[in-house]
Amino acid sequence: MKIVIIDYGAGNIQSIKFAIQRLGFDAVLSHDAEEIKQADKVIFPGVGEASSAMAKLRDTGLDRLIPTLKQPVLGICLGMQLMCSSSEEGNTTGLGIFDLDVVKFPNTVKVPQIGWNQITELQSDLFKGVPEKSYIYLVHSFYAPRSKDTIAQSDYALPYSAALQKDNFYGVQFHPEKSSEVGSTILGNFLTVI
Repeated sequence: MKIVIIDYGAGNIQSIKFAIQRLGFDAVLSHDAEEIKQADKVIFPGVGEASSAMAKLRDTGLDRLIPTLKQPVLGICLGMQLMCSSSEEGNTTGLGIFDLDVVKFPNTVKVPQIGWNQITELQSDLFKGVPEKSYIYLVHSFYAPRSKDTIAQSDYALPYSAALQKDNFYGVQFHPEKSSEVGSTILGNFLTVI
């Protein structure tokens, strides 16, 4: 199985690569369109600020490539947010895979939300073997609201989408590579069940 982690200069890619290796698989880091198209599974990471990350995607043409991919694609953290229509962060137009606008948490809570939180209402094979109310690790100031594409939710001042799915595209707001056994299970499910 060929696993490609999209390398566009805005991802915490080494820790994801190590997490995949711990599951017994190898992953390639690449921004090459042909290599990405030939992958069996694609991981789209993201750490940082939305508008600068989208600028990097546009510079490499990956903004046009990613929405056309036919194999399973997993967006992580900012990667998931960039798969949405837009983000308030930097007034950014996203990839439009999920018809959702990413917004900032209300001023009533401290941002970013950093640390462990529970996921509930798990609705996908991505969460096979993951119990309700499992803890995952998050670092984010913006969130995707709940929608028809929500396959898990978390709660921080209000309920929001902890994971999304539409067709072959999956997104998780949390960091599975930093979420202990639960995160390993979710990554393993993406690689072997999805």
